[in-house]
Amino acid sequence: MTDSLMNTPEVNRLLAKVGGADNANGNARVKAIVQRVVADMFRTIEEFDITPDEFWAAASYLTALGQAGEVWLLIPGLGLETFLDLRLDEAERKAGIAGGTPRTIEGPLYVAGAPLVKGEARLDDGTEQGEVLFMEGQVRDTEGRPLGGAIVDVWHANTRGGYSHFDPTQKPYNFRRRIETDAEGRYRFRSLLPSGYACPPAGPTQKLLDQLGRHGNRPAHIHFFVSAPGHRHLTTQINIDGDTYLHDDFAFATRDGLIPAVHRESDAEVIRARGLNAPFARIAFDFVLSREVKTAPATLVHRDHAPAA
Repeated sequence: MTDSLMNTPEVNRLLAKVGGADNANGNARVKAIVQRVVADMFRTIEEFDITPDEFWAAASYLTALGQAGEVWLLIPGLGLETFLDLRLDEAERKAGIAGGTPRTIEGPLYVAGAPLVKGEARLDDGTEQGEVLFMEGQVRDTEGRPLGGAIVDVWHANTRGGYSHFDPTQKPYNFRRRIETDAEGRYRFRSLLPSGYACPPAGPTQKLLDQLGRHGNRPAHIHFFVSAPGHRHLTTQINIDGDTYLHDDFAFATRDGLIPAVHRESDAEVIRARGLNAPFARIAFDFVLSREVKTAPATLVHRDHAPAA
């Protein structure tokens, strides 16, 4: 198509009515955003000469995406969640905030209300076999001062890539805890080294990724919220070094500074001292929180999460 409809009076009137620009009611910001989004959709339909069949196939796809509960999976898969993080990074640079641990995406599998423990926790319930992981570190501010009483909210998949509350074979809050740091800002936990996971192979997210020539795999990783009074809430995750998809995450969450070394401990005496009879893995990772700045956008994001029960 060579002649554009976008600047015709008929389409301009249609857009004005769609976005409520022809009335004084409603929310001005919502109206402006809706009109912009619809206008961009009109342009896309025109530019790519999208047929009615293609349009209604896309509408059916979105319906199936919602019915499958995969909206929250496709959002990171299209880079939207990472783009929001990049915007926060830029806003913090402009506000003079620097030196904190890099943020990365939350993902779709957080559940609030995990048990709160002080200093040290065991995340797994002991029913699953796998490579034992001991992880520890310190929460500090950007001046190097320890943040005692900080909360390290940690969650990750099991050895088969499943998350409790979403995987019916696991007990509630398996591989999920909140750890309050000690007076020196230190936290420790014992768990099992997690596995990565992939989008459901027959689901709508993977269906679209197939059309894009992309896989739907994530590397093994561990999620964290880290918070302390007067400091900016941190949403981040570490990736497990050596994973096949470490730098090819379909959710674009791998960032420099979030790939700590994994040390394998094989010394028999050390193994026995930990109460184990097989080699285990160790990860050391410190979190650095920036002080809150009133002129910077909030980092504590309010979004729907799966219910705790």
